[in-house]
Amino acid sequence: MPKITKVEQKIQAPARRKRVCAYARVSMDSERMKHSLSAQVSYYSDLIQHHAEWEYAGVFADYGISGTWTDKRDEFNRMLAECEAGRIDIILTKSIQRFARNTVDTLSYTRKLKEIGVGVVFTIDNIDTRDP
Repeated sequence: MPKITKVEQKIQAPARRKRVCAYARVSMDSERMKHSLSAQVSYYSDLIQHHAEWEYAGVFADYGISGTWTDKRDEFNRMLAECEAGRIDIILTKSIQRFARNTVDTLSYTRKLKEIGVGVVFTIDNIDTRDP
């Protein structure tokens, strides 16, 4: 009698989409800067929502706040809290200067985020902290 072997089909679960947010900041309180911030928010919202592998995790934006210190940047701090809570995988931001003006802060925050599995992509500077 022939031996029959049952072959089980393994179905791979689809890869989880990356939860992506953006961070925007303008330091001057003027009409021109309001437009710049609005344009950044619109651009990143559209970019994230039209990327098939990404899940929209919001846009965090500080207006009229200097990038030198992070203690008064409410949206920046809220974004960091969301990262620490495991709700964000990737942060998009225009440039290093928009993320923080202080080099020590930039390095400190990007390293801390990398330790918890969050990458930061500086789109203008063409830097992705996930890339070794």
